[in-house]
Amino acid sequence: MNITEKLLAKAGGKSSVAPGDIVFAKVDKVMIHDVSGPGVIKVFDKLKKEGTISVEKLWDPSKVWVAEDHFVPSAEKISAENIMKLTKFTKQYGIEKHFKYGMGQYGICHTLSHEEALVLPGEIYVGGDSHTNTTGALGAFACGLGHTDVAYVLLNGKIWFKVPETLYFKLNGKLPENVMAKDFILKIIGDIGNDGAAYAAMQFGGSGVSEMSVESRLTLCNMTTEAGAKNGIVEPDQKLFDYLAARGATNYSPVYGDSDAQYQKVYEYEASELEPLVAKPFSPENIAVVRDVSGIELDKSYIGSCTGAKYEDLEAAAKILKGRKVKIRTEILPAAISIYKRAMENGLLKIFLDAGATVGPPTCGACCGAHMGVLAKDEICISTTNRNFPGRMGHVESQTYLSSPLVAAASAVTGKITDPRDL
Repeated sequence: MNITEKLLAKAGGKSSVAPGDIVFAKVDKVMIHDVSGPGVIKVFDKLKKEGTISVEKLWDPSKVWVAEDHFVPSAEKISAENIMKLTKFTKQYGIEKHFKYGMGQYGICHTLSHEEALVLPGEIYVGGDSHTNTTGALGAFACGLGHTDVAYVLLNGKIWFKVPETLYFKLNGKLPENVMAKDFILKIIGDIGNDGAAYAAMQFGGSGVSEMSVESRLTLCNMTTEAGAKNGIVEPDQKLFDYLAARGATNYSPVYGDSDAQYQKVYEYEASELEPLVAKPFSPENIAVVRDVSGIELDKSYIGSCTGAKYEDLEAAAKILKGRKVKIRTEILPAAISIYKRAMENGLLKIFLDAGATVGPPTCGACCGAHMGVLAKDEICISTTNRNFPGRMGHVESQTYLSSPLVAAASAVTGKITDPRDL
């Protein structure tokens, strides 16, 4: 069995499973945020009104955590009220891990999962958000669920899964300078399409992935969602163990695939052949080599989100922006307060501000086109986010090019789509 199959077999109390099997799996961790949470609360209210299922207590409040990220700072009255609903819910059910905006550590849910070591190798983790796949980079089975399924997990601590087929993506060699994990995952999505991994597991391996930092692996797993995958995953290694130990987590039971594990298909890439890419409007699969679209004039560069505002993403941007000035509106939003503080302590924020960029608080707001920097009609943005469908970041007639932090920063300096190698 491969790692995804082994994780589901273990959680379902089975000695083995195969693609297509149905597993009723025990869940180790569950997450809701300020968009999915109110939906889950509605399910609870309906169940309470019907009186057929008790909602008096959760299966285990210590395994539940809550993030405030999509609509913070509150964009309008409804989002403010949703934060109040979350606060009431966590108090009522004794959920202690509530990362509140304006009260110390908080951030984008998929960033907190690794920054706070909330999810560990060998675990089954579900969240009320489609990019929950991100956390599979920690050697866990991680996937998003809808409101009703999350409500079921909160009450019962388990849920059924159909064991997915697994696609294996092998990277040989170390990524060249100025090429990032974002370029690799865009290449993959361009090759297989937005539905190329529909309900499949996307597993990443090879010497190139072993060479990657944990944060780079998180970028890979994050965008498996854009290929339709059920989950993304990387087998755990010492690099991951060291990363978790630095965050105080040492007690866990990692799971590994068998040496004779089977995959539906294996895709193999040579790192030396990769180069900076963008995904053109209006799809993550619509990729182009940066040098083939260089010169397209931009209105904005956005460096943020769970995909592109981890600490190493900010380091990459700072490398480009140091000693330079931006020519277009440039917004940089670290993905969590812990990352914000580290960037401040190490001088990154000064580099950004000196370059003319605006630094903002952690939020999903601009990425999902809700607030904190949405795009106007006809505006063109280059962004480190994960989606560029019509209207995703604002007006339906705006355009978003997806890129790595290096490309986004280089483009901010020139005001046009720019390969960092050409600065």
